[in-house]
Amino acid sequence: MPSSLYHSAMATTSTAVFFALLILLCAGGYGDAQLTPTFYNEACPDVNITSIVRGVIQEALQTDPRIAASLIRLHFHDCFVNGCDASILLDNSSSVDGIDSEKAAFPNVNSARGFDVVDKIKTALENACPSTVSCADILAIAAEESVSLSGGPSWTVLLGRRDGTTANRTAANEALPAPTSNLDILKSKFSAVGLNTTDLVALSGAHTFGRAQCQFFTDRLYNFNNTGSPDQTLNSTYLETLSDICPQNGNVSVLANFDPSTPDGFDSNYFSNLQVHKGLLQSDQELFSTSGADTIDIVNNFSVNQTTFFESFVESMIKMGNISLLTGTDGEIRLNCSRVNEDSFGSSASFGSSAALLAEY
Repeated sequence: MPSSLYHSAMATTSTAVFFALLILLCAGGYGDAQLTPTFYNEACPDVNITSIVRGVIQEALQTDPRIAASLIRLHFHDCFVNGCDASILLDNSSSVDGIDSEKAAFPNVNSARGFDVVDKIKTALENACPSTVSCADILAIAAEESVSLSGGPSWTVLLGRRDGTTANRTAANEALPAPTSNLDILKSKFSAVGLNTTDLVALSGAHTFGRAQCQFFTDRLYNFNNTGSPDQTLNSTYLETLSDICPQNGNVSVLANFDPSTPDGFDSNYFSNLQVHKGLLQSDQELFSTSGADTIDIVNNFSVNQTTFFESFVESMIKMGNISLLTGTDGEIRLNCSRVNEDSFGSSASFGSSAALLAEY
């Protein structure tokens, strides 16, 4: 469904859902009462922060249609590791508390991307309103704008997060779900950060756009769980298609679309694909093919009712964006998203990450 049509049809419902969630959050639910959509209004009265973020992403989309999916993934991989503190953006550093970058964690290395776009957003915001907008908030806004620009729902982002001053590569390796995770592991990792089964299914729906490297699903094509055979939950026609893209012993960095029909659009096709056993990753198909799972009914519901999926996705994104926040005087407002301020000042750092990783998922 085109974004404009969805927004027109759902304006009243979306507004009601958002303000209901806002009341919950500010009452001490999933988030912190210091977050507010108007957090920067006083400090940056003449600056439309969301518009600046949107403009940079729109420009990036002109040459990189994958960037929207990549940016929402950065927000996801940030929040699941010690909360939404932009720790995923930090580069290695030996000069400040020995930062061990999360970029080198298995779920991120040669996989997480979009750091250069985040740097461009940060530079634009520093020019418009210096030393004010956190990198953690940039990731939250960029995730929303990426979904909206791709035809999905839009929502008002709660703001006021502050940036962490350390990273945790070990936690990134442990906390982030793997593409080979079964349903029990997926539920456990989501539950560990306060997200329930509906959140798991709704947020997995972000795989309705973007790409994945062959290395993350070729075992399903040739030697699933060391059986010497393909994954039996994989559609036979889809198996042939994927085998052509990812031949055995071929280039493991080749990319395949999560959704073959609308690879760059945000819609409910992800769930329809699961119903016909065309989930790309094992962790995708587990939601529908695990016998007796409570996720099956949720997948079926989202497949036939895109509006319900969009509403649940918005609710889950708001919840995820409020995991273990730094607010008030905790943390800092980084001047360079890839370095803590002490390191930036000490090295006279210019903007721009030193680790612009290129491959997705």
